Amino acid sequence: MDRLLALYQKLSKAGTRFYIWDLEKDKAVTLEVDGTYGIFMDFDNITSSSEEAVVVAHEGGHASTGATHKVCSPFDLVEKHEHKAWKWAIKNYISENDLDDAVASGYTDIYSLAEHFCVTEDFMKKTVCWYTHGNLATELYF
Repeated sequence: MDRLLALYQKLSKAGTRFYIWDLEKDKAVTLEVDGTYGIFMDFDNITSSSEEAVVVAHEGGHASTGATHKVCSPFDLVEKHEHKAWKWAIKNYISENDLDDAVASGYTDIYSLAEHFCVTEDFMKKTVCWYTHGNLATELYF
């Protein structure tokens, strides 16, 4: 939980604003207006603290890298921005050294690593892929 709180604080200090909003089906969205970023979160659609951590890290990636797009943007631009946000999320939530230390401490499978870092298994797979293979293509390795 300290890791999540630190991320909230880092993003807030950088000027990102957080809002609770009814998003119907979405968990969160990031919007930019004149260089100011807001992360709108719907806690009715976020089912656990692990999921909250991943949502904040990913949306923080959009805000911190400026990787936002219009709803009508072409698919390739959307995917490029999603990729950029995931990379930021990984690097700013679980460092390579933290991952190495966890593995050295005996957390060697995805489930135990995800539990150790209080993130989802999907996020943990992305993290392992990024630090091991330099990509986010979890479908190639898991």
